[in-house]
Amino acid sequence: MGYTIGEVANKMGVSAYTLRFYDKEGLLPFVDRNKSGNRDFKESDFEWLAVITCLKNSGMPVKKIRQFIDMSMEGDATLRQRLEVFENHKKTVNDKISELNKYMEKIDYKIWYYQTAIDAGSEAIHSQQPCKLVED
Repeated sequence: MGYTIGEVANKMGVSAYTLRFYDKEGLLPFVDRNKSGNRDFKESDFEWLAVITCLKNSGMPVKKIRQFIDMSMEGDATLRQRLEVFENHKKTVNDKISELNKYMEKIDYKIWYYQTAIDAGSEAIHSQQPCKLVED
């Protein structure tokens, strides 16, 4: 006996709507259907869903995820292409992390700025100190 879409949604922390969307977009060709035509998820489907969720949440477009899934369904002949998908996505994620780290520097500066002003009782404290610049 497999899992229903509701059970999978609860277990994965996503909505049933999200799983139906993934199915509609061709991301779940590995999910069987029962005699009634309902999705019948197996234990092994959870790893697939974890990969899809990882790729989606890290910014990969659904179209590219579908291409990856399609390659996966082809088997060993696409191992190198699938490796390239992850290598390219890793670069994209690292670029995003670098961008976010720059934003974090600005946020940290503004926290320092306001905390210093609060401690001094006024923003005027900053006109008396050399400017602490953070490059954009």
